[in-house]
Amino acid sequence: MPIPSGAAGTDRTLLRDQAFRTLRTAIVDGTLEPGERLNDAEICEWLGVSRTPVREAVARLEQIGLVTVRPGSSTTVSALDVRATVEAQAVAAAMHELAAREAVPVLAPADLDAMVAANDGFAAALTAGEIDAAIAADDAFHGVLVRRCGNRRVTSVLDDVTPLLRRMERVRFSSLTGRSSVAQHARIVELARDGDADGAARANRDNWLTLRP
Repeated sequence: MPIPSGAAGTDRTLLRDQAFRTLRTAIVDGTLEPGERLNDAEICEWLGVSRTPVREAVARLEQIGLVTVRPGSSTTVSALDVRATVEAQAVAAAMHELAAREAVPVLAPADLDAMVAANDGFAAALTAGEIDAAIAADDAFHGVLVRRCGNRRVTSVLDDVTPLLRRMERVRFSSLTGRSSVAQHARIVELARDGDADGAARANRDNWLTLRP
């Protein structure tokens, strides 16, 4: 038989990943609410893709706990699962602790400046009540350490567990309790600037453990 061209597989993978990211974002930001039923045909029309990448994306969303699939019946956006969120929080905290421990020894001044700028943006967004901007700034802050640690496994694990925490973050960052993260971020930067990898790692872990379901 002829050897299949790699282009078709690559295109399908890209479509699947695009569908996954779009649906994940819509679930996390509340566009698709808990309990809402997902219809393949409607999603295909919305995203402009065929059923195959949509079904593959939905299967991946089920694996990370964002949708519930009842074969032959329905697919719905999962309700906020407290136990699953607690489990995801513990894993995320451990990964961010590892990221900081490995990243601090190789941080450049520009990295520290980026973390300070992200924390300033985070504080401003919280004050303005701009929750999406606050989450983006928080991502930017922690993203410096995740990128600089150079551990692809950390990135992979966080890609799976972080979406489960996003809906909880929206609640936290919309309340006054989220303001404590600004000071915690500043402490992480201070420890990193001093070259205290273990201290920064512990502070980073504790920051993630303050997110309470």
